Amino acid sequence: MEDPEYSLDIELIKRKAISGVVTFTLRTFFIQAFTFFATFILTVLLAPSIFGIFFLVSAILNFFVYFSDVGLAAALIQKKEEPSRKDLVSTFTIQQTIILSLVVIGLIFSSTIAGFYKLDSSGLLLLRVLIISLIFSSLKTVPSILLERHLHFSKLVIPQIAENIVFYLTALILAYYHFQIASFTWAVLLRGIVGLVAIYILSPWMPGIGIDKQSAKKLTSFGVPFQINSVLALFKDDLLTVFLGKILTFSQVGYVGWAQKWAFVPLRFFMDNVNKVTFPAYSRLQEHKDELAKAIEKSVFFVTFLVYPSTFGLMAVAPQIVASVPNYGKWEPALPLLYLFSINAIFSAVSTTFTNTLFAVGHPKIVLKFMTFWTAATWLLTVPLVFKFGYIGVGIASAAVAASSVVTVYFVKKELQISVGKNIVGPLFTATIMFFLVKSVEAALPKTILSVVFSIIFGAIIYFIISLSIFKKHLIEDSKIIIKSLLKP
Repeated sequence: MEDPEYSLDIELIKRKAISGVVTFTLRTFFIQAFTFFATFILTVLLAPSIFGIFFLVSAILNFFVYFSDVGLAAALIQKKEEPSRKDLVSTFTIQQTIILSLVVIGLIFSSTIAGFYKLDSSGLLLLRVLIISLIFSSLKTVPSILLERHLHFSKLVIPQIAENIVFYLTALILAYYHFQIASFTWAVLLRGIVGLVAIYILSPWMPGIGIDKQSAKKLTSFGVPFQINSVLALFKDDLLTVFLGKILTFSQVGYVGWAQKWAFVPLRFFMDNVNKVTFPAYSRLQEHKDELAKAIEKSVFFVTFLVYPSTFGLMAVAPQIVASVPNYGKWEPALPLLYLFSINAIFSAVSTTFTNTLFAVGHPKIVLKFMTFWTAATWLLTVPLVFKFGYIGVGIASAAVAASSVVTVYFVKKELQISVGKNIVGPLFTATIMFFLVKSVEAALPKTILSVVFSIIFGAIIYFIISLSIFKKHLIEDSKIIIKSLLKP
C-alpha cells in the first residue's frame, strides 16, 4: 500500500517544480525582453572594441569566480537531509575566506593584468570593480541556497530582476552620455549592491563564523567534484577567451562575445529558468526513479519546444536585423559565428538537462569526465582553427564540441527509464520547417525594421500552427498540469 505521506511529498515537489518553472519564465519574460532590447541598444551605442574589452575583462573575472567556491552551495541543495546551522555557517565561512583571499590577490595583480592586455585606466577600473563585486556575490550564497532548497523560486527571481534592471538602465544611460567602458563599471557596482540588499530582505539569514570539520568534510565530498566541473568550464570557455584576447583584436573578441550573447539568448531565457528549478527538484526526487524520469521527459520537451524555434528563428532573421537597423552593419562579420554558436545551443538545450540530472542523483564524477573531455577538445580544436580561419574558428570548434554532448543521454538512460527521441525530434522538425518558411518570406521583403517584425510574427504563428497539429494532445495535457499546479495552494 502506498504511503500517503510519500504521495503528498511527491505531489508537493512536482507542484512546486512546475509552478517554479512557470513563475521563473513568466516573471523573467519582461526582464528578459528588457535585457534583450537594452543589449541591442548598447550594441548600437558602443563600438565592438568596447564590447570586446568588457567581454575579456568579464572572462578574467570568471577565473576568480570559479575558484571562489568548492561546490558547497550545490552540495547543500543536493543534500537529502535539511542543512543544519553548522552546515550553513561552515559554507559561509569557507567561502568568505576564499573570496577575500582572491579579492586581495586580484587587486594586487590588477595593474599587471591590465598591462598584459594593454587596457587603459578605464579598463583597469572596470577590472577592479568586477573583482570587488565578488564580495557582494559571495554574501548572497546562503540566502539563495535557502530559497532554492525550499523551492521558493518566486522569491529567488526578484533579486535577479532588480539586478538586471539596475545594471542595464545604468549602462544605457551612461553609454548614451558617452561614458564608454565606464558605463559597465558603474553598472556592475550598482548591480552588486542592489542584489545583495534584495536577497537579504527576501531571505533573512544571520551570518556566522566557524567551521564544523565533519560537516565540511561531508559537503566537500560532493562539492569538490561538482566544482572541478566548473573549473574545467572555466578553462573551456573563459580562459579560452582570455587567450583569444592576445591573438585577436578587441573588435574580433567583440564579435565572438556578440555572437555568443545572441545565440545563447534562448538558452538563458528558457533553459536556465527550467534548470534553476530542476536541479533542486530532481534532488528531492532522486530516490523516486519513476517520478524523476517523468519529470526529466517533461523538462526536455519544454526546453526544446521553446529553445529550438527561438534559435532557428534568430538564425533566420539575424541577417535582416543587421542589414536594416541603423549603425548595426558593423556586426555583419559576426554572423557566421552566430550560426555556429546556435548549433552549440541546439545541443546544449538537451545535454545540460542530462548533466543536471547526473548531478542531482549524485554522480558528479561522471559529469567531471565529460567536462574533462570537452575542455581538452575545445582547446585542441579552437587554437589551430583560429590560426587557420581567424575568429570564425572559435565558432567551428564550439559547434563540433557541442555535438559530442549527445553521449550524456546514454549515461542518464543507464540510471533511468526515459524516452528522449520523441521529446526532441518533434520540436526540431517543426522549428526547421519554420526556419525555411521564414527565409522564403524574407526573400520577398525589403530590408526594413518593419519586415523584421513581420518575419518574427510570421514565424511564431507558423510554429504555433504546426505544433498544435502535431503536439495537440501533449500540449493540452501539459497545460492542464501547469494550470492545476498554479491554482492549487
